[in-house]
Amino acid sequence: MRFSKILWPLSLSASVLIGSMTITTFTHAATSAKQSTKTDVRTTERQKYDQAQKALNNKNRAEYRRLVKQLQNYPLVPYLEYQDLTERLITLPKTEVESFFTRYPESFLAERLLHRWLRTLAQRERWAEYRQFYDSRLTDPELACLNLRARLATGDKTALDDVANLWNIEKAQSKACDPVFAEWRKAGRMTPELIWQRHLKVLNAGNNGMASYLSNLLPAAERSNALLLQQVNANPRLLKQTSKFSKQSPHTKSIILHGLNKLARTNAKEALSLWRIYDAQQLFSDEDRNAIKYQIALRLLHQDHDSEAEKLVASTPGLNSVDLLEWLLRESLRKQNWEQVNEWLTRLPADVKATERWRYWQARTMEELDIKEINGETPLAIYNSVAPARSFYGFLAADKTGINYHLLDRPVVVNEQQVRAVENSQGMLRAREFLERGNLSAATREFFYSARRMKPEDAAVAGRLAERWGWHRHGIQIMAEAQLWDELQTRFPIVYQDHVSKAAKQTSVNPLLIFAVARQESAFMADAKSPAGAVGLMQLLPATAKQTAQKNGMSFHPQDLVQPAKNIALGSRYLDYLLDVFDGNRILAAAAYNAGPSRVRKWMNKDKNAQLPYDVWIETIPFKETRGYVQNILSFSVIYAYRLGQETQFVTPEEANRTL
Repeated sequence: MRFSKILWPLSLSASVLIGSMTITTFTHAATSAKQSTKTDVRTTERQKYDQAQKALNNKNRAEYRRLVKQLQNYPLVPYLEYQDLTERLITLPKTEVESFFTRYPESFLAERLLHRWLRTLAQRERWAEYRQFYDSRLTDPELACLNLRARLATGDKTALDDVANLWNIEKAQSKACDPVFAEWRKAGRMTPELIWQRHLKVLNAGNNGMASYLSNLLPAAERSNALLLQQVNANPRLLKQTSKFSKQSPHTKSIILHGLNKLARTNAKEALSLWRIYDAQQLFSDEDRNAIKYQIALRLLHQDHDSEAEKLVASTPGLNSVDLLEWLLRESLRKQNWEQVNEWLTRLPADVKATERWRYWQARTMEELDIKEINGETPLAIYNSVAPARSFYGFLAADKTGINYHLLDRPVVVNEQQVRAVENSQGMLRAREFLERGNLSAATREFFYSARRMKPEDAAVAGRLAERWGWHRHGIQIMAEAQLWDELQTRFPIVYQDHVSKAAKQTSVNPLLIFAVARQESAFMADAKSPAGAVGLMQLLPATAKQTAQKNGMSFHPQDLVQPAKNIALGSRYLDYLLDVFDGNRILAAAAYNAGPSRVRKWMNKDKNAQLPYDVWIETIPFKETRGYVQNILSFSVIYAYRLGQETQFVTPEEANRTL
């Protein structure tokens, strides 16, 4: 399959693009002598920085001040100033704090200093100044409470209007909120209804101790309802004693709904049976009905009661939750019940039905049912509308129609001034300096804090800088966060190519598959470590790597996994083993790489009459993570073929013709 390469034109000579390894600008090349001088200056600055930090730690402020005067152009000076300021905040150096905010606006250290400065002002009860410095964009709930205290202390009684949202949450707030809550309660703002709402929230969160405390705040006449709710929470089967819940009241309804919701987690069929009893005698709103039916239906599916779930959803026209319908669609696809697939598709919300995924399955369903057209569209027309997408479903549709894959490659074009501005911005300079000093965590923190506050075109420059610095994962991530999906050079970098080529020659694995797996597993972060213990570019578990090494006569030490050459060599050999197990089928091998070969064998249908076409099998993989993983591996292989100037097939004829 050939690619339909789509490149947007670059602008004229005022534009520059940052390549994968170098940044091209219109400045004159620096001479080696100048570079050497610059290096010497930076080495001296680093030495003086370390000395200044040591002086600060030793409380030798005279020496610190002498040294910091010599470091005015060094990127990390703000860290010294921050340390100096925070050690003196109790003296309320307001002018110096304001100066710091002015000189380092929108910086990580400015935000950190603001947090500490506000707490210091609150501790000293400098409430007018607290209000002066408080920023409503702060997400710290403790600082929000202190701001309400500041407003009340300075005569703003409207602050009480904003207390309920801070109080009515499922967990305990900071003790800094207690004075505000006390004044709010004294003003009669803590109503029984608010207490009941929070009581429900904390029970849902499993905080039984706080639930007991809250129930004691209720008027005496309402405490029996709170006690009943706690009993049902502990034992939802109490709902079988229907006489206990016959009173027509809002609280009784909420107790019943809470109990049914909790019962459904362990026995959805029993919850459904009880719901039918209570629905017949209680005046539940349509919103309540749909909400509890949704929970019960979802739990029925989780507990393998597919038929009951389908009947419940089919009998409830307003029950159109996307996750529920998508689950039912996949169940119908797995059973190859195309009539039912078509029915569920009609229930999807319009915006979801218009996605590439469900447009593709609409066309497939029409083909299976021999439906010529729907709303004037034929299956071919639908495939043609999906095929231009650079995605799993776009590539599937392209294979259906025989048209070329569309690889939209649209790098953001920036001018020299923008490149310089980003490269020389304070945050990027600090990130680069931390990187060169070997402090990767601080470098990463500065990079993302700065890049996430940039305009998209500047974020593109930051992403390309990250790629140049060897931070391929950072570049990929910042492009995604800025929704720069068409920046293929940075999003799909070609790195470790020699290692990949060598590994491919030593195995039967296509290098495109190796690139795709490394991109999916670690985004080319050589020292990546997962919570499950997988390590390196291709995210190998040490036990799997050791076994693979032994089978292939290779030496192995756990620390080898962070070495790109060894990790790629072992990962490609493990892929080779999986391809051998599954007869060269990349779909099954990719699924096994993610979920393990034993699970994949279980997912394959041994009964020939129940076996599925490859696209249906992928769509109905039980694990959402593995489903997305397989789709990405196949798609990334196509994108890497484009990046390397090769031709490839999204799915080979052998893979397409095999039922699973």
